[in-house]
Amino acid sequence: MNDAFASPQSVLVLGGGSDIGLAITRALVRRRARRVVLAGRAPADLKPAADELGALGAETVERVAFDALDPESHGAFVDSVFDHHGDIDLALVAFGVLGDQEESERNPAAALEVLRTNFVGAASVCLALARRLRAQGHGTLVVLSSVAGERVRAANFVYGASKAGLDGFCQGLGDALVGTGVRVLIVRPGFVPTKMTAGRNRAPFSTTPERVAEVVMRGLETGADVVWAPPVLRWVMAVARHLPRAVFRRLKA
Repeated sequence: MNDAFASPQSVLVLGGGSDIGLAITRALVRRRARRVVLAGRAPADLKPAADELGALGAETVERVAFDALDPESHGAFVDSVFDHHGDIDLALVAFGVLGDQEESERNPAAALEVLRTNFVGAASVCLALARRLRAQGHGTLVVLSSVAGERVRAANFVYGASKAGLDGFCQGLGDALVGTGVRVLIVRPGFVPTKMTAGRNRAPFSTTPERVAEVVMRGLETGADVVWAPPVLRWVMAVARHLPRAVFRRLKA
């Protein structure tokens, strides 16, 4: 259960190697999260992150195997985590792939891997998590979406479409969970320099993993359904959504 200060004490991170996911988890540990489960394809690679979280104050940090591309395993995976670790106060869905737009247009298999990871895999595990959170009667599901899904651009339409699908799915999921004690927080970052975006030029309104974490912490405190990082993107995209399509097509940023 959340502690007396309404801070999560137990956290499950899907995408335990994600730079943004780890920044959020560090912030949660600094705010009294004491049990952390890091999930990823290669649990051994998560040891440095686990050691860091332990040094920050986490009492237990465990690493478990999780494959976003194997939806058939997601129900059993979630059950095993909850059965072994007890209640999970906050589940963070932080995995994803950017992909290469040009390769995706040449090779449908590459495009499908982006879609299966970012949308199908994420939606699948969100359903499994929602089922267990609902059963325990409390908890928060935090999902990393992207500003790229707000209005999909030609320059990265495969990635943008995958995030648009996930974003819409999680909006509906959050509405379906109203009254159950479970809430969904959708996070829409702009460009963030991370391992995933290495080598790419920064876009306007770029931010950092730590700044995204700050925005998420405020969203958890205020009970928000959606947060933007940086917050100014809420207003930027409010304009962009209503630009004539011919104008929007010419935008390069």
